[in-house]
Amino acid sequence: MNKLAQTTDRPVLWEELTWEEIAALRESGRDLVILPIGATEQHSLHLPVGVDTFSVMAVAEGVSAMTGFPVLPPLAYGVSLGHTSKWPGTISLRPETLSAIVLEIAEWIVNAGFSRLVILNGHYTNWAPLRCGLENIRHRYPLLKIALRSLWEISSNINELYQQDAANFHANCAETSVMMAVRPDLVQSEKAKDEPDRSSHCFFSYTVADESVYGGVGKPSDATTQFGRRLLDACIETLSQQLKKALVEKTPLETMPPSVPMT
Repeated sequence: MNKLAQTTDRPVLWEELTWEEIAALRESGRDLVILPIGATEQHSLHLPVGVDTFSVMAVAEGVSAMTGFPVLPPLAYGVSLGHTSKWPGTISLRPETLSAIVLEIAEWIVNAGFSRLVILNGHYTNWAPLRCGLENIRHRYPLLKIALRSLWEISSNINELYQQDAANFHANCAETSVMMAVRPDLVQSEKAKDEPDRSSHCFFSYTVADESVYGGVGKPSDATTQFGRRLLDACIETLSQQLKKALVEKTPLETMPPSVPMT
């Protein structure tokens, strides 16, 4: 069976396709590619170090199944320097490394003939280096349309759900709930430790080691599978609709040309 035809029940994974199928996908008009980026870092006592990668892949694959847009192999390493070496398990890139990696990936997406790249981020402190990477990509490849979205930024409602127990959340109710929905076998709920957002009153930025005893921020004890499924469904459905519109999006000047010529 042609893997490209299965766009409503399973994701289209780049690594499962032949070069011929990738070319056919591009020629079909689905020339938008999703790049999921997670992290490998400690997530308190009750969650595995791959939380951010599992979460972003669950959303990316769900969106792909709904839209037919291909998902690139995930990058499981992010910028996690703030987690320090206090807790073993974290493996971090430097910010400049992550920026360089996405630029090099973009080069090959352009070479393959795709014109739209969506960087889907699952880890909070990846955002700044990814934004720098976006600037470099936009400068190097001006015809490539590129967007950066973090899971909690897909909509204001989703943002509220992620942050309902902590603005500076980590291994909190939302992240724990998503993992309960995606990989319940990896969640050790009996070990969950609630910790307040101790940095909410601070002016300066501190590492997780300076603000958390066990490595988490928020109330994982409130987590449920139902909430995790609700959050995942909201991310997948909302982003799918956004990307379908983005596939035919024009530049601002093409959409609203100036009424008076510039002189």
